[in-house]
Amino acid sequence: MLDKYLDSIEKSIAKNQFGKSPASLYEPIRYIMNLGGKRLRPMLTLLAYNLYKQDYKSIVPYSVAVEAFHNFTLMHDDIMDKAPLRRGKPTVHKKWNTSTAILSGDVMLVKVYEMFSDLDPGQYKTVIKAFNQCAAEVCEGQQWDMEFESEKTVAENDYINMIKLKTAVLLGFSLELGAILAGGSEADRNSLRAFGTNIGIGFQLKDDLLDAYADPKKFGKQVGGDIIANKKTFLLIKAIEKAEGKHKKELAGWLTATKFKKQEKVAAVKKIYDSLNIPALTEKKINQYFDKGFQHLNQLPPSSQRDFLEQFAKNLIERQS
Repeated sequence: MLDKYLDSIEKSIAKNQFGKSPASLYEPIRYIMNLGGKRLRPMLTLLAYNLYKQDYKSIVPYSVAVEAFHNFTLMHDDIMDKAPLRRGKPTVHKKWNTSTAILSGDVMLVKVYEMFSDLDPGQYKTVIKAFNQCAAEVCEGQQWDMEFESEKTVAENDYINMIKLKTAVLLGFSLELGAILAGGSEADRNSLRAFGTNIGIGFQLKDDLLDAYADPKKFGKQVGGDIIANKKTFLLIKAIEKAEGKHKKELAGWLTATKFKKQEKVAAVKKIYDSLNIPALTEKKINQYFDKGFQHLNQLPPSSQRDFLEQFAKNLIERQS
């Protein structure tokens, strides 16, 4: 089933040209949409739809609209982060230029609305209201993330709220969209949105943990990148909160150091994390959000389709990269 979903999503992406002229405006959209990725968000939309109906091909274009919005955020995030690579390939602003990347991102968002425009009028109003709330929250989360870069300390609750907005709410909307398109009840929609949002927070916390502790052969990017950059992840926030005496002094030294060997810094900070039991604290917090998410999913009526969605999520949870 998953292979069929993925095949339909990829074919729909390949078919959608987004626009023709000027080519320099639309080619970057096709470029970023074809860089691959897990296609997690459109898959969640189709899986949620499958809880009620089996004619999933009829809603594939709307699931691709969610993927287009996700990639729009990546295109603009890469500009703000000055990121040179996306999925191992040059980012749009590097391959073209920053001005083109901004404009391509702008028109990409317009195309998302266009992709929703042929919905039934009743569904359209419901979808757009939910989408607009989600899109605004994603932007709020990105702004908080940027503001945290200049803060010496960030409270745990503020960090959780930031990753909820920046990352998790789009997973929640992806699932809610599937329920809306299938005619699911408002109660089901709310449960699916809460399920996606909570597991989304869990996924981001797990990314924080994997960035420091993953097997480099499986992780696919530099392990310890967040430590090198002093990124205020859950791990660092808890370490700053818990560190005393020697650990506090050592951690402060590494956070203020301007010249250092990357591997040495990563090893030293991880040693502090281990001494403060930070990995176990992070695992506990991850499991709290995953458990909360599944509690919301279990509010839906039992079915083989619900079991399938639950197993899909659990397989993602078990990933090591």
